[in-house]
Amino acid sequence: MSTDKAVKDDFLRQAVPYRRELLAHCYRMLGSVHDAEDQVQETYLRAWRSYDGFEGRSSLRTWLHRIATRTCLTALESRGRRPLPTGLGEPSADPYDTPIERSEVPWLEPIPDTMASAEHADPAAIVASRESIRLALIAALQHLPPRQRAVLILRDVLKWRAAEVAEALHTTTTAVNSILQRARARLDEVATPPEDLAEPTSAEQRELLARYVRAFEEYDVAAIVELLTADAVWEMPPYTGWYQGAENIGRLIGGQCPADGPGAMRLVSTRANGQPAFAVYMRAADGAHHAFALQVVTPAPTGVAHVVMFFDLRLFAKFGLPAVLPPMPAAPIASVP
Repeated sequence: MSTDKAVKDDFLRQAVPYRRELLAHCYRMLGSVHDAEDQVQETYLRAWRSYDGFEGRSSLRTWLHRIATRTCLTALESRGRRPLPTGLGEPSADPYDTPIERSEVPWLEPIPDTMASAEHADPAAIVASRESIRLALIAALQHLPPRQRAVLILRDVLKWRAAEVAEALHTTTTAVNSILQRARARLDEVATPPEDLAEPTSAEQRELLARYVRAFEEYDVAAIVELLTADAVWEMPPYTGWYQGAENIGRLIGGQCPADGPGAMRLVSTRANGQPAFAVYMRAADGAHHAFALQVVTPAPTGVAHVVMFFDLRLFAKFGLPAVLPPMPAAPIASVP
């Protein structure tokens, strides 16, 4: 085996285990699972090419995150922020109005837990990993300029020292501290207050989500409304409108959803951004249930507080979900005594 090949093989052996956390890092920076995958690929390519010059002054993990950060900052030079509809203005006034679609907007995307959550970590690290990719946090990060976003993530999520961040961004520790102060202040202005993100207990959440699935699959709008908090928020990119208040959301679902009655929808449970999520399938003319949308749900002790319904069907493949559900097994016929 040549020395060069041995070096490259050594790089792959050491670097591949960091792929998932690098993907989570790039996702926090970019707000898109598709863009994050591209930049992780670019990170590994750059690291592969320059591994011969890696001097080991920092850990390989730190070195890879440094490359990933610079790669994302370069990518962000030619891209705007990725919003959710709630980041564009006030809630829509009338849920009976036809929603306005803007597919040209680079909307924020969810990420599957299976792609970005911590592996082989203790429970505290797993919880911290999930909190750092919450949809509300990723949406708030999009309000920060790229350099502020990078500093805040490196300092507050990855817990780097200011000197390490300064070296990664080719700046001074004083500048890093100043940038971090501005980033935290801006995040406080746009982020959801922590008390609004309180979660129910595991048992309460299971019961709430089971009732939520049942209400949708039975297309029981009244039951859906009952499960929402009084000031719940509903948004659905690529449509620009967003809706607040359980009754308002009920009018939207009752007036705009194409479901034609019980059994029209089927929900498949998954997880995204450290939160419960559901793939929604809608019955089509052929009688089969086809991919329709992906919901990311924020449960609260008093009900479902926030739903983001993503209509980008490319996400189904990322979540390992089929485009069409197999038919439900027929109910057994009761025997007559």
